[in-house]
Amino acid sequence: MMAPHLTDIRLHKASRQLEICFEDQKTFHLSFEFLRVFSPSAETRGHGPGPVILPRDKQEVGILEIRPVGHYGISPTFTDGHQSGIYTFEYLYELGLHQDRLWAEYQAQNPEQGAPSTRPPCQTPPGDCS
Repeated sequence: MMAPHLTDIRLHKASRQLEICFEDQKTFHLSFEFLRVFSPSAETRGHGPGPVILPRDKQEVGILEIRPVGHYGISPTFTDGHQSGIYTFEYLYELGLHQDRLWAEYQAQNPEQGAPSTRPPCQTPPGDCS
């Protein structure tokens, strides 16, 4: 599935959310915790030896900066030192569309994690990025 073109991206450090808007009028707010847990890096996607292990205890993680990667993605630097994941705009769109399911599955696999400080919110109405 090809994602619609990204039209805007905003980093909200105070609320720890990345706001992303697409040309199909969908706007998503993805928490920093959610982005860190679902990093597309090799270490969290299982491209190395061993099973896929999603990071835990990332409720307080922040994003220091976001670097553009060509015309197709971004690479955030997280406050825990993680900076190796390239989030393509297509991947961000998929995360936005499926964040409720992904988050529920993550919490089911990690019941000892406890409640996150900021549950990834659902998509917001169009117009936030205009």
